[in-house]
Amino acid sequence: MKPVNIFSARDLRNHAGALLQEAEAGRLAVITKHGRPTALSVPFDSELLEQGVHRHLAVQLFGQRLVTLAQAAKLAGMSIEPFLDVLKVSGVDVVDYPSEEVGGDLDALR
Repeated sequence: MKPVNIFSARDLRNHAGALLQEAEAGRLAVITKHGRPTALSVPFDSELLEQGVHRHLAVQLFGQRLVTLAQAAKLAGMSIEPFLDVLKVSGVDVVDYPSEEVGGDLDALR
């Protein structure tokens, strides 16, 4: 997943090209005014067209671990179980558990 970038209103005025480049690269961006989030820039791509804004945004935010699974499902307008299927199709891992820890935990269980 690509990280969310933050642009201030001043950045937007002075560096609009950078915001467009970020969108073309598939990155979400938050635009702030006086340090408070004011707008969200969502890349316009095939995933957005296929999933719709709410679902696409939910997948992106969950994939970056900016929201919980329950929050993302709610944003997508779905219950958790069908949203898990959306994440699977989108290639987003639901569990972020380092493989090194899995081996240690299995050893501890034995």
